[in-house]
Amino acid sequence: MYRVDATTGDCRIVADEFDRPNGLAFSLDESEPYIADTRANHIRVFGVADGALTAGRIIASGSVGGFDGVRFDTQGRVWVAAGDGVHCFDPDGTLIGKPHIPEATSNLVFGGPKRNRLFVTATTSATRCSPR
Repeated sequence: MYRVDATTGDCRIVADEFDRPNGLAFSLDESEPYIADTRANHIRVFGVADGALTAGRIIASGSVGGFDGVRFDTQGRVWVAAGDGVHCFDPDGTLIGKPHIPEATSNLVFGGPKRNRLFVTATTSATRCSPR
């Protein structure tokens, strides 16, 4: 993972202990980056201090395929695209649920006027999930 200094434009590595880093999202208060490591199939969260990352910790591990895109909803829950669909976690890594998507997913984003629609890209399709 790289950091670009907004003032100087300097670019430097801040974390390099990943097998295949992929999805990246910041917590709602932007204090912690959550990074999916697709090959290791887990999500790690880091602290940030003085422009550097503190030691990361694994908050969630997958069992099918690899974790990919990561997003936060307006409640601070972590949503991740995975080999077996979509997973939703509390920020501490507790699995809340897996909305049914019938194929491997690669990325996701919240949209709509209230950010309450989940758009998901998958192996052969793109899907929109809306609240009931």
